[in-house]
Amino acid sequence: MKFFIDTANLQEIQEAQNLGVLDGVTTNPSLMAKEGISGKDNIIAHYKAICAIVDGDVSAEVISTDYEGMIAEGEILAALDEKIVVKVPMIKDGIRAIRYFSDKGIKTNCTLVFSAGQALLAAKAGATYVSPFVGRLDDISFDGIELIEQIRTIYDNYGFETEILAASIRHPIHILKCAEIGADVMTGPLSAILALLKHPLTDSGLEKFMKDMAGKWN
Repeated sequence: MKFFIDTANLQEIQEAQNLGVLDGVTTNPSLMAKEGISGKDNIIAHYKAICAIVDGDVSAEVISTDYEGMIAEGEILAALDEKIVVKVPMIKDGIRAIRYFSDKGIKTNCTLVFSAGQALLAAKAGATYVSPFVGRLDDISFDGIELIEQIRTIYDNYGFETEILAASIRHPIHILKCAEIGADVMTGPLSAILALLKHPLTDSGLEKFMKDMAGKWN
């Protein structure tokens, strides 16, 4: 399973990169706004800064919702760096845009996916990644993990190469459940990834080792 971090915060991205397990980054306009990044030039510069930190794919989302606008924005974004994946919303014109980008050899991430049918259309259009939103489905009392399982079954049935990028990951249990089902990628906050490190028996065991070894190393 690939680990992506869902943020536009350069400090968090660098920390995740330093941990040695980061495979990529996902961003969106809301995350950019959270970091105070606005205006075309500033956004482009920020994407370049992210690409300079990470080794893997960086999802950069278009703002337009019409076909022509998404194509124009996506081509600009894709030209910034070979790591850029054009993030496109799951709407009718978005599917058209994914097919266009796919035919041009430009990587895409179909976002705001909430059903297996949407994921099937994205794969048919040639999306590199599809992003079902686990946490947001949980918020409305729908099992987001079940959706990942449905998509995995469909993709395996027909040999689709589109990778399942489990998005809106909130906590480590989400990560583990997605890993059990076979999601290709998870994206979430750094806190969810770091939480995988924690276990009370690890902490108590380390504390005991340190006490037993106190003064004995030298």
